[in-house]
Amino acid sequence: MASNINPNNIDTTYPVAGQDNDSQGFRDNFTNIKSNFTEASSEIGDLQSKVVLKSALTGTTLDNDFDGAVVSSAKIQDFRETVVSLGTTNGTLTLNHNAGHYYNVTLNGNGTVAFSNMPPSGSKGRVQLQVTTSSTSYTLTLPASVTKGTTGIQGISSNVVTFNTAGTYIFEFTTVDGGSSVHVEELTRPRNSFQNPIFMASSEDVADAGAIDLTVASSYFTTAAAETATLAAGADGQVKYLAMAGDGGDMVVTVTNAGWKSSGTGTVTFNDIGDAVTLLYTNSKWYAVGVNGVTFA
Repeated sequence: MASNINPNNIDTTYPVAGQDNDSQGFRDNFTNIKSNFTEASSEIGDLQSKVVLKSALTGTTLDNDFDGAVVSSAKIQDFRETVVSLGTTNGTLTLNHNAGHYYNVTLNGNGTVAFSNMPPSGSKGRVQLQVTTSSTSYTLTLPASVTKGTTGIQGISSNVVTFNTAGTYIFEFTTVDGGSSVHVEELTRPRNSFQNPIFMASSEDVADAGAIDLTVASSYFTTAAAETATLAAGADGQVKYLAMAGDGGDMVVTVTNAGWKSSGTGTVTFNDIGDAVTLLYTNSKWYAVGVNGVTFA
């Protein structure tokens, strides 16, 4: 803002030494000085009530409440969020957006989440809840306003979450309509199910005598003659799709830790276009969980 303090309306050459001086000059200077002091007091008071401070002014309490004012084109560094501890408790767990964006609680019984002071519609509100439970008998009930993102949340039924093991779980809640509808995301466990098409990692065309790539979900064979390939041991829970796409000769894949053998390697032979197998690696072996036309040995 432009200041209304005017240092130029004070006659610093008045009174003139060695001569009689009109008292009006004194009155004019005093009047202008008082006006500038009054303006300075007003402007300083306005600044004190509006500026952002690093620490409290003498006799005041620090309060950098922006009250919804826009802060734009800012480069931020080393920002942090307030953690609010609800302690060890059960019953209603109120997540007050004004008090902090991260809450933690240790359940000693069933808990019910409630929201307060979410920002008005048109602004995004976000709050996270860390829940620690020592018993799988304790549940966490989400408000009826939590209507988005619930599909696939582990253990949820009618907005009541059960936990399959004791431990710590983190949920994030967001809203853009003042809390009328809230989206939930669990940050500590993958979802049980998903909506819309799910695309697996890219595929590969396996060369003769090649090692099948474990980093892609599906591998296919286009043979020019009888060919071979190898499949190494996988990771627990890994799924691998193998298929014959072009038949110029049989493809024989030697599989490490074959689940259809008592121990050691086994083979899967692809004879015709369309032959395919789905393999699941579990208990340190590849097991066939889907088969079309292939031969095992």
